[in-house]
Formats: sequence, C-alpha cells, structure tokens
Amino acid sequence: MTNPRSDTALYALTLPDLGRLAVSPVDPEADLDVLHGWVSAPRARFWGMAEASRAEVGEVYRSLDALATHHAFLLRRDGDPVALLQTYEPGADRVGETYPVRPGDLGLHLLLAPPAAAPRPGFTAALLTAVFGFLFADPAVRRLVVEPDAANGAALARLVRTGFTLGPQVVLPELALPEVHLPQKRARLAFLTREAAGQG
Repeated sequence: MTNPRSDTALYALTLPDLGRLAVSPVDPEADLDVLHGWVSAPRARFWGMAEASRAEVGEVYRSLDALATHHAFLLRRDGDPVALLQTYEPGADRVGETYPVRPGDLGLHLLLAPPAAAPRPGFTAALLTAVFGFLFADPAVRRLVVEPDAANGAALARLVRTGFTLGPQVVLPELALPEVHLPQKRARLAFLTREAAGQG
C-alpha cells in the first residue's frame, strides 16, 4: 500500500551520489509494516517496543499522529524509507523533567533503517544534514535536544563530531503506557544550536 503522504515531501534535499532525501509525515496505516519491522527489531530495543505487536505499534503511531506536541516522519532516499524521525516538545515529554527547557528547544529521536549489505560512505552524515535542514527550517526552533544512553560512548562521540555540545547526565523517569514501556534511563543530554548546525 502506498502512503499518500509520501508523495508530498515537507522537505527534500538532493545530494551528489546519494540521491534525493525527502521527509514526509508518517501515515500510521500505510507505513505500518515498515514501522513495526523497524521498532520491534532487537537493534531498536531502546525504542521501547521490542515486544509490541503490529496492532500495538499501529495504535502508538495513531496516538502520536493525534498529538500537537509529538510528531513522526519517515525519511526516504529516492522513495525508499531509510530512517524514522520523531520530534517532541521537551516540556511535554519526560526529558523536560530533567533540565531547564528553553523556548525554541526541540527534542528528537532518530532510528535508521536496518543497515544495507553495502551502505554508501557518507550516507549517515548526509541523512543528518537533511534532518537538521528540515528541523531548523522552522524559525521557532533554536536548539535540538537528544538524550542517548550515558554509557553509549560511540553515540556520544558521534554527536560531538556532528556539532552537539554534551550536557549533564540525567535519569529519565520510567514511562509506562498501554502500548509502550520505557524503563528508567540514565542518559546524557546533548544540545545542537541553530548556529552550531550552520543554519544561521
């Protein structure tokens, strides 16, 4: 089933040798097979839906689709899904309990598609360029906020290379909803300002 929302990209970027990267809203019905396959895989255990059924994943994304503070998007390369992007207003999320939220802060989670047998060099960097361009296209967004596991040294190093500034270690409280359970998490906050991202 084709997702009608994928036909009209909210943001698109064409890069030499890597193709066209486009961002479109998740359609909880049309994109359900992709979503369930990605978020229930062992590699995505931090997403909190490892045991979720296809129906439960659909319910999560239908609920998300109805919120004004949380949003989900698929990034596609030449039409093929390559990443799931979720954004949230920190003041309406558990991370907002752990630091002083500023006007213009926007939280994000990014889940890459399962790796291809031979991923193209530079693809992840290109993907992040598209993500930052899309998010900072909204002039109200001044700073991006992420909260990887504090023990994930590789992720933290990648964030620093990308321009993020590391913040404090925090403990995110447990979040238990009918369709998803997020355990208490020791995280390291990191921040990327519009200026550091080269977005003016």
